[in-house]
Amino acid sequence: MRMLDLLLKKRSGLELAGPELEFIASGAASGDIPDYQLSAWLMAVFFKGLTKKETAAFTKAMALSGARLNLKSVKGAKVDKHSTGGVGDGVSLALAPVVAACGVVVPMMSGRGLGHTGGTLDKLESVKGFKVRLSPASVLSQLKATGLSMFGQTAELAPSDKKLYALRDASCTVESLPLIVASILSKKYAEDITGLVMDVKYGSGAFLKDFKKSRELAVALMETAKLLGIRCVALLTAMEEPLGLAVGNAVEIEQSVRILQGEKGPADFTRVLEALSGWMIYLGAKARTPEEGEEKARRAIVSGAALEKLRLLFKWQGGDARVADNPGRFLPKAKLSREIKAGISGYLTRLDSRTIGHASVMLGAGRERAEDTVDFGAGILLSKKLGDKVKPGEVMARLYASDSKKLSEGARRFESALGYGARPPKKEPLIREIIQ
Repeated sequence: MRMLDLLLKKRSGLELAGPELEFIASGAASGDIPDYQLSAWLMAVFFKGLTKKETAAFTKAMALSGARLNLKSVKGAKVDKHSTGGVGDGVSLALAPVVAACGVVVPMMSGRGLGHTGGTLDKLESVKGFKVRLSPASVLSQLKATGLSMFGQTAELAPSDKKLYALRDASCTVESLPLIVASILSKKYAEDITGLVMDVKYGSGAFLKDFKKSRELAVALMETAKLLGIRCVALLTAMEEPLGLAVGNAVEIEQSVRILQGEKGPADFTRVLEALSGWMIYLGAKARTPEEGEEKARRAIVSGAALEKLRLLFKWQGGDARVADNPGRFLPKAKLSREIKAGISGYLTRLDSRTIGHASVMLGAGRERAEDTVDFGAGILLSKKLGDKVKPGEVMARLYASDSKKLSEGARRFESALGYGARPPKKEPLIREIIQ
């Protein structure tokens, strides 16, 4: 088989067969196919697309280009959740322990933050000692013992994705729908899960801002997951403003811990947490309906079972378990802080999540480039949400940083995210559609 022939075939808009797609995926992982030919093929896919059959076959080939977790010996349904990324989107930190406390096995493979969006692994690493790099054997033994593991993609899992992701970024083919689907689902297929709940964001802070495009992605993910034998549901959720009140790493961990401790959390964060929990518990066969799943999730929080799962997670992965009892004391805090106050009275009509995400990166809480280091104690705590009434001098948010220059730059960027008006704005529904 020659890559040149497959390039020509896709350039001509013809369908590639399973073995041909396996050849491309394994060649990307091994380095046998040069970058210039892979980049040319990615561009051909960008313009000619992949059929549903091709997308599923290529996703599977990418997953099988390396090792695959074997969870057959773990009893019960194995369900994960994937978010397409947003700002303040630390739901996984509360979601995984809640769902595991309801008896569902949760192997949760997560990523790092890049650009304006945060990453679950960075948030978890703000807990001192917490290890996210686990061997497949460690994940397996932890799942058998606790029903929960939160870890990062290893070099062995879907290695072709790492290569193709970098080339997509360098060849302007990031937005190709079938390539996005293959990138997301190859990692999930490599996890050996039986169910997947997708949180597909749209709006200012989302990867795809436009609702129509986000919906197309959700449908494509659903169709491909089904062809791969994974039960899947997708929730389309709004990302015009940050989710919850915390944006950063330690601040988002603290928000989640306090919710698991039984404190009342932000309404939007709590709603998304309950909805995702309900569907995961339903797909995990521990509830007859998603609504019953939501009720079980609420009970897991009230009873303290979810907090106990979090404590267990910290202990198993080397993290400071005291964070589960006193997050304010045992999580890192940046040395400097600044209050942002309202200058006029009226309603908060703009709280642009993308701009706020960039402000948190400027404070040190995220990274512009993959090699940047993260300040776990930096971040933003909001006091107001979109549509809230404000008065002059009222605190809108508190910003945290370890460097005065970063604090000033982050504050300027944050203030540019705010807008005021005489009337409350029309808000998008938080969960606009559920596709199953």
